[in-house]
Amino acid sequence: MSHAASNGRSPAVSAAGIVPPHNLDAEAAVLGAILLSDRTLHHVTLQTGLTAEHFYSESHRLVFAAMRTLFNEGAPVDQVTVASQLRREGKFEAAGGEAAIDQLYASVPNAANAPQYAANVREAATARRLLSATYEIQQRISSAPGDGRALVEEAERLVFALRANELPGQLTSLQAAVQAELERLDREAKNDRAVPGLGTGIRELDHMLGGLHPGRLYVIAARPEMGKSLLVLQIALHVAFRESARTLFALLEMDDAETAQRYLAMESGVSPERLRLGKVKDEDWKALLDAASTAGRIPLELLDDSHVSVSSLRAHARQLAVRHGQLGLIVVDYLQLMHVEEPSGNRTVDVGNLSRGLKILARELRCPIIAVSQLNRAVEARPDKRPKLADLRETGAIEADANVVAMLYRDDYYEPDSERPGEVEIIVRKNRHGEKGTVYVQQDARLRHLPAARVA
Repeated sequence: MSHAASNGRSPAVSAAGIVPPHNLDAEAAVLGAILLSDRTLHHVTLQTGLTAEHFYSESHRLVFAAMRTLFNEGAPVDQVTVASQLRREGKFEAAGGEAAIDQLYASVPNAANAPQYAANVREAATARRLLSATYEIQQRISSAPGDGRALVEEAERLVFALRANELPGQLTSLQAAVQAELERLDREAKNDRAVPGLGTGIRELDHMLGGLHPGRLYVIAARPEMGKSLLVLQIALHVAFRESARTLFALLEMDDAETAQRYLAMESGVSPERLRLGKVKDEDWKALLDAASTAGRIPLELLDDSHVSVSSLRAHARQLAVRHGQLGLIVVDYLQLMHVEEPSGNRTVDVGNLSRGLKILARELRCPIIAVSQLNRAVEARPDKRPKLADLRETGAIEADANVVAMLYRDDYYEPDSERPGEVEIIVRKNRHGEKGTVYVQQDARLRHLPAARVA
């Protein structure tokens, strides 16, 4: 990075005696490129999110802010208009005057590389924020050395915010949001994926939901013995293996040994009952070892913690994101078993806070979250025992927070002589972004949910 101040001023030195990272050449080049063609401003702000705060040089910050003001007003952006805008703001001399603006105009190696120059400016700004975060962490350690857990949480928050490259409550213009959506539509039109989001492995469900999307909360709800844990495990395995998206599975009902048994049954074809009882036959071992070998290629992380809370889930997710990059999916099995850190004394309020916390976490981490939920007993008293939204246990806040609520029903659970043994109905009762309906799947001997062959 360049450490020579192009405006003739010495770089500021931090309290620790370190010159913060900066790249004055890239700053001057991106500003010069905008002066050559004001359309460049639109491209660099959309592609890189460049703002005045990313510039290290005070004069460069002032020039860029003036450019943004002109652009937002629909005025042309060039040497003359920028100088006039700075004079109106009373910042012309602070920005270096006419000579500094002329120097910017002449400092562009290649105007077509403006997005790369802007990216370099942002990288230096991120490095400065990281340096600032380390100072803040050091100060907090000095002021509160005994509160280790809180310090680790705060350090993870600061580092993850840099990793995610976003600030809480960031403002986005409608124009920028629309442009980003058009770019997304263009990307989706050019690829051959069946749905825009992550696939669940159940084609009909994917078409109904459009796949799993970042920032959304998906609730899978059912009474006991309906197979909800098996379903979400199958989805998690598909996302991790087939979509190559790192997945975090928080186990509150099953432990990791039981999860491993279910995975081995799904992947190897060995009887789940024999695995549970440890009655494995000699001819089973090849399939089991093959399944174990495949497990080494699946980026699925199991969090076996019966007291996991929203904040501890956030901490684990941040650690994975920092270590491996963007998380693809988080699964919580199940919501009502999560630990409430500050109980209110009202279970309805507490569960509502948990669901709201998961919704906020999905948006913060920019990944989908699937939360399994129990249903209350009211469904058992009705002639038609297919669950409804009103059956969500303890609170309607789950329904309000969720983008999608899918409920499971098995006819053979209630009717031993059912004509559809093993069939599971996935009833989408709420879908904020698409259609509702029922998807029929068949649970086979390997505990997998496959499309059900139905005759109307």
